[in-house]
Amino acid sequence: MKKTVLITGGSRGIGAASVREFTARGWETAFFYRQDEKAAAEIAAETGAIAVRCDVSDREAVDRAVKDARICLGAPAFDCLVLNAGVSRSGLFLDGDEDQWKDVFDVNLGGMIHVAKAALPQMISRRSGSIVMVSSVWGQTGASCESIYSASKAAVIGLAKSLAKELAPSGIRVNAAAPGVIDTDMNACYSEEELKALAEEIPMGRLGTAGEAAKAICFLASEDASYITGQVLAVNGGFYI
Repeated sequence: MKKTVLITGGSRGIGAASVREFTARGWETAFFYRQDEKAAAEIAAETGAIAVRCDVSDREAVDRAVKDARICLGAPAFDCLVLNAGVSRSGLFLDGDEDQWKDVFDVNLGGMIHVAKAALPQMISRRSGSIVMVSSVWGQTGASCESIYSASKAAVIGLAKSLAKELAPSGIRVNAAAPGVIDTDMNACYSEEELKALAEEIPMGRLGTAGEAAKAICFLASEDASYITGQVLAVNGGFYI
């Protein structure tokens, strides 16, 4: 029987690459997207994955969407959750207002909490499964002028480590992937010169690809990682060690 995975933020960037990677490995896959219906439809057509529209910051919408995704996959419980949906805000700390902090935390942390709460009861009942939470190198080391984003991604790491301890007796592993500077549209806020300067700071001398991050996520979800839980897998080319 094929394994099942639910991926949030699956219409672009690392999420879309993860949809491609999991489906290529034979997983039955559903993914959430928030707005870009065209991109979601293209990914679904390309991979055979099931696209479900959902704003992960809305708890009631998540409850409905998780149930719909399980029904569409014919799965009593997901084998894996890839909690990837995220937004970024950059700017000086003193310029950030409460709405910006709320928006970022509602998606980057709240979204993971909502999806996990909706999907975990069935996984716990079956006593198996894994969760991969997508954090960031900025959650490990912090980034100047990205205090909101960095704080939210640091919180993701704390959540992953805590749940790893809490859920291990139920047979569920929880890990975090912490991508570095990855060549996706989330980095569109950087100029070409800034990206070049960042690449020069990376020991491997280049930005990472969404596909490389997706392979790391798939590893954490796989049986090859069966005795790994509560860990943060850095995918950053040596940028932060």
